[in-house]
Amino acid sequence: MKKVVVIGSGFSGLSAACFLAKAGFDVTVLEKNSSPGGRARKFEENGFVFDMGPSWYWMPDTFERYFAHFGAQVSDYYHLKLLDPGFRIYFGEDDFMDIPANQAELKALLESMEPGSAKRYDDFMADAEAKYRIGMQDLVEKPGLSITEFLDIRVLKGLFTMHLHTPFDKFVGRYFTHPRIRQLMEFPVLFLGATAAKTPALYSMMNYAGLKLGTWYPKGGMGMIVAGMKKLAESKGVEFHFNMPVDDIEIVDGHASAVISGTNRFSTDLVVSGADYHHTDRNLLKSTSNYSEEYWTQRVMAPSCLLYYMGIGKRLKGLQHHNLFFDEDLGQHSTEIYDRPQWPTKPLFYVCCPSLTDENVAPAGCENIFMLMPLAAGLEDNEELRARYRTVMLGRLEKLTGEQVTDHITYERSYCIADFQKDYNAYRGNAYGLANTLKQTAILKPRIKNKKLPNFFYTGQLTVPGPGVPPSLISGKLVANQIIKEYPLNCS
Repeated sequence: MKKVVVIGSGFSGLSAACFLAKAGFDVTVLEKNSSPGGRARKFEENGFVFDMGPSWYWMPDTFERYFAHFGAQVSDYYHLKLLDPGFRIYFGEDDFMDIPANQAELKALLESMEPGSAKRYDDFMADAEAKYRIGMQDLVEKPGLSITEFLDIRVLKGLFTMHLHTPFDKFVGRYFTHPRIRQLMEFPVLFLGATAAKTPALYSMMNYAGLKLGTWYPKGGMGMIVAGMKKLAESKGVEFHFNMPVDDIEIVDGHASAVISGTNRFSTDLVVSGADYHHTDRNLLKSTSNYSEEYWTQRVMAPSCLLYYMGIGKRLKGLQHHNLFFDEDLGQHSTEIYDRPQWPTKPLFYVCCPSLTDENVAPAGCENIFMLMPLAAGLEDNEELRARYRTVMLGRLEKLTGEQVTDHITYERSYCIADFQKDYNAYRGNAYGLANTLKQTAILKPRIKNKKLPNFFYTGQLTVPGPGVPPSLISGKLVANQIIKEYPLNCS
């Protein structure tokens, strides 16, 4: 059995560990923090259970396929609930739109705003579904090491129908004119870390994922997925070490031979880093890195964010599980993230209230919420700025929902750029990885394999296929498959 050390226990690290262990490798996972999950960790305070990062459960088929690889199913580890409405969009005071899970109800809602839009929605979704099938079954399964990976007739035919050179906002404009419908259709690409004007229309697949496949919630929170993946990994023999930040990679004869954490030395035959790619490359590998610092400064980063986790000492009536506050100009906020990076003038933000769905994440009679405001990576981060935007978000939350919240806060914790850097060594404090622009797609992303160390690999949101929970599961599978391909005699 060949030894593999996996650095980091985020979704991609857990995924890689499971696939490698199943194939017969001796796998050890080293985690910097005290619990698994990376950005998807959870914490508990005063009876509140907070998911620290991802909160949207989309693409349920990806999770089913993941567990099916190991002869298991999602329900073996956690139970899902379909959210209906999937989410709410606030446009102003007492002015909101709930997005139904039922397709007939959703089309009726669209038709009430723009006659003829129900039929155009069907056409738009048919195209989006085709992209989803090609994208999730063919394109994302490529390791991104060579253009020859795409020299397959089925993949090539698919690429010609993917609208790779059409901006997403213009593509949506072919189908819909009503500004609120366009906002509804364009918002999912915010998960990809770029504006709709700079995201390829390929990603209309996200509309199929969110509006057609539905928005789900794993009872107990997103941390239940992490717990399930860890349990699965342990059943395959994976060994975990927490509070074990990696300080150095020992290199002997052009190969990574050991991973160093403090006084601990883990000898290994192969290394998979699920830690921040830039940190691994520039700080751990140094002279054997894949990319120069100049390369990294030229990357387009997805946003960071300001988060506030709050326990509220009463029940709230003006919220759904997921709530988008689009009462200000999306264009201006996007400009202040991507084109003229600064703390936003009039930010859009998101509020999650999982206790409306799950009584176990808050004490009786209370609510669990977190507020998230996207902002450019690499900005100054201090308590004064955090407090200023806390006031802005709470003020608008109260005004638009008609709820008094501030005076009922019994617990709160902020989290921002400096925390992403401290906890995850995140490059420029990013929260979501690289933006999914055309020039940062597939083989144009940072490679999963080190060019100088044949036994060193990378996984996670800064490499293929990209940011998000389902892509991270796939990223771990991709790197494991590449190792299995290159080391076939080590597999059972």
